[in-house]
Amino acid sequence: MTTNAELLERHRAVLPNWLALYYDPPISFDRGEGRHVYDVEGNSYLDFFGGILTTSLGYNIPEVTKAVQEQAPKTFHTSTLYLSGCMIELAEEIARLSGIPDAKVFFTTSGTEANDAALMLATAARRSNQILAMRNSYHGRSFTTIAITAQRSWSPTSVSGMSVNYVHGGYRLRSPFRHLDDEDYTAACVDDLTQVFDMMTSGDVAAMIAEPIQGVGGFATPPDGFFGAMKKELENRGVLFISDEVQTGWGRTGEHFWGYQAHGIVPDVLTFAKGVANGLSLGGLVASADLMDSLPGNSLSTFGGNPLSSVGALATIRYMLEHDIQGHALRMGERLVGHLQPAVDASEAVAELRGKGLMRALETVQPGTIEPDAVAAGRIMEEARAAGLLIGKGGLYGNVLRIAPPMTVTEEEIDEAGTVLAGIIERLG
Repeated sequence: MTTNAELLERHRAVLPNWLALYYDPPISFDRGEGRHVYDVEGNSYLDFFGGILTTSLGYNIPEVTKAVQEQAPKTFHTSTLYLSGCMIELAEEIARLSGIPDAKVFFTTSGTEANDAALMLATAARRSNQILAMRNSYHGRSFTTIAITAQRSWSPTSVSGMSVNYVHGGYRLRSPFRHLDDEDYTAACVDDLTQVFDMMTSGDVAAMIAEPIQGVGGFATPPDGFFGAMKKELENRGVLFISDEVQTGWGRTGEHFWGYQAHGIVPDVLTFAKGVANGLSLGGLVASADLMDSLPGNSLSTFGGNPLSSVGALATIRYMLEHDIQGHALRMGERLVGHLQPAVDASEAVAELRGKGLMRALETVQPGTIEPDAVAAGRIMEEARAAGLLIGKGGLYGNVLRIAPPMTVTEEEIDEAGTVLAGIIERLG
């Protein structure tokens, strides 16, 4: 039997040192069923992170598995140089669901590539290399998306072909405006946006890109309507708004199908990936036909929208809609909060519980302060793993626990995870 330790040794020999690994020692998944995964040594874990919000429905979902199995003997790949019925059907469904009028869809293989393509579309349309992004943001690992990521630990280079400025956003705990109520907080951030325009740009900004809830940034959640107020200022200046829905899409927030819908707006461009195909490699962007078709030159997507991923995504989306996964995410998220909030309220080591639906976060701090405590976050994560529960970690200072199970999670599984985490928080003090 292969062991986790043997795989770690081989991993270190042939893969880059800068690839992050969870847990000490790391673990390797062998198989999964529902919301549970089993490592190569046979240990069982309740997965409450789902491959960074990617395994949206869970493991071995019969409807998705069947669709992929039926497609596999036919063809894995054709590229966009040929007509593809399943890709067209998927684009029709996503265009309908996007909320963007007269929408067209371009498929990629990841969220990074989707955001990269969105930036190319916006900069070409506006004939400007100026971009606004939010502080504490993360949009991918490519040369272009690193340039709009506002986290030093995820930014290996400052070299970029774009001019980027960062605006105050939804990370309230560490904002200079944190003492304000929702309305005044939003107004202060819009005032900051106006000053950034007037003081830090040459005026012809191409776009602002934002995550409705910041993912890697630790599920930082702005007030409802926040981006609606921001978009009014963008529209006054003819600036496009890109909603990065890589983590917030497909009903994850519970209240809405897309994160942008909490803000009373429709974005000019919407990007998606992760949960759309329940783990298969697929991403993309949606824009109006006028905007999408404005991109000059020829292009294609070699692997984006390939038949295997397309049929998997169609099966995933249909399952979501037929089983009201969005409503289920809302109910299960509220149930999880019911377990965690009392423990957080009594703790000096956890500053807050935040997020929406099945996208929740705990931020750990030095007791009595808001100074980040990454050691405490690591302790919670390792103790949860020892109890058979897997969660994620993130945040600007590595001190945020991210909780995002597959959205088919049951009441019993929520209760199990909630009890484990609440007990760890209580012991932490």
